[in-house]
Amino acid sequence: MSNLKGMKRNRPQNRLCGDLPKIGIRPTIDGRRKGVREFLEKQTMNMAKSAAKFLTVNQKYANGMPVTMSRINIIKGLGPVLQIAEGETVDLPKGVHRILNERTDPTWPTTWFVPRLTGKGPFKDVYSVMNNWGANHGAVSYGHIGADLITLASILRIPVCMHNVPEERIFRPSAWNGFGMDPEGADFRACSNFGPLYGV
Repeated sequence: MSNLKGMKRNRPQNRLCGDLPKIGIRPTIDGRRKGVREFLEKQTMNMAKSAAKFLTVNQKYANGMPVTMSRINIIKGLGPVLQIAEGETVDLPKGVHRILNERTDPTWPTTWFVPRLTGKGPFKDVYSVMNNWGANHGAVSYGHIGADLITLASILRIPVCMHNVPEERIFRPSAWNGFGMDPEGADFRACSNFGPLYGV
């Protein structure tokens, strides 16, 4: 013990938020002083604010990020049907973003997206994609994963009614070839014939 007398003692530090507030232990234990709870809540909140920055729901995403938007619609008499649109994220001018964003709940996360167009069918132009989409919402995934979703849908016997995935990237089971030459129509017929893998 005697050789500790000459040593310098290090003060404990909190590297995340600097010096910790001085809180007396006695009021915490017996609560005799008024306002102890309020004092501690204020100190705790100040510590939390200094240690973390609160993030808003609407994050700024990189312009041109490759994404895939997908949606499953449940259609009476048919069951689940998958829609897929590959494209990229885009930045809209602030005025345009504000008007569009306030048409629904502005606290929802917003990612502006432009689909890759094919010049025909539902991907003739952006308006046609919107007009054929089940609703104005979808699940957005990073990367162009539409081909994987089409394969997964065939395994689960969910027909794909709309997509812009290039034909050379698509894989469906070879049994689908017996249901006609139109791939999307064959998809519906094969799924109907084999029945759903899981009931809806």
